[in-house]
Amino acid sequence: MSETLLLAESDARVELAPATGGAIARFAFADVDVLRPASAEARATGNVRGYACYPLVPYSNRIANAQLSWGGRNYALARNFGEHPHSIHGVGWQRPWRVAAHDAASALLAFEHTASEADARAWPWPFRATQRFTLAVDDGVAALSARITIANSGTEAFPFGLGFHPFLPRSASTELGFSADRVWKTDGTQLPMTEIAIPDAWQCDPPCAVDAVTLDNVFTGWRGGATLVDRTRRLATTIAADRAASFLVVYVPPARDFLAVEPVTHMTDAFNRAARGERGTGTRMLAAGAAFSCTMRISARLLP
Repeated sequence: MSETLLLAESDARVELAPATGGAIARFAFADVDVLRPASAEARATGNVRGYACYPLVPYSNRIANAQLSWGGRNYALARNFGEHPHSIHGVGWQRPWRVAAHDAASALLAFEHTASEADARAWPWPFRATQRFTLAVDDGVAALSARITIANSGTEAFPFGLGFHPFLPRSASTELGFSADRVWKTDGTQLPMTEIAIPDAWQCDPPCAVDAVTLDNVFTGWRGGATLVDRTRRLATTIAADRAASFLVVYVPPARDFLAVEPVTHMTDAFNRAARGERGTGTRMLAAGAAFSCTMRISARLLP
């Protein structure tokens, strides 16, 4: 079973799992789960997909057919998601992180990718990454701040992106709210095909019930905030991100008791699309020796 690191403040608790992808295993407030807790099976097997939240570094979502075209070169990446044809979610979520510092209510996790030998198939450029978690409770609101930073430890610039993949409990009464400009329709493997106006069935501004909704799409022009209200569990949750994350991936699988609301800095398969000359993909370049950060804040309060 993967060991966890406990953060505690008042009646809020966060369990971190450094060795399991630097993931969050649980975030609870007054014994009510804010994030979907890692199951006993996921903890026993170290299956990070069953955890509450994991980091997306150095990219979010999918790189088409595990082939990255950049700077006139083609890089064959490792397929890291079973039989799925694409590479997905970068490197950090499938590697152990170390505890660089921690106290009662905060922690700093660190990870280094050398891009040497077989690791180059996961991502061809070296980098260092950190996650800083801070837990606070103020005026009846529990807030977990997560800041992820990537630093280029090599000699070449490379394209990159960052994000977070929090899973949240979902019941028949859950309402999701967020504001965005447009959404990408996808093919059967979740690659974006056509950017369209948000259909009424996917419109969550104002907040909408998600019990009958199925989504696995990236929204563009996200305003940086999302809300979930679950009156069955008497909990209201807010997810906010800084301006670096102008894209939002919303994953609402059918007939499941969870959903995911993922603040990210770029669209799916952004780097290949940018290399083909597309604009608005969210692709950024990280120069040798440079660093970049993105912050997410998850806040929860109990409803009367």
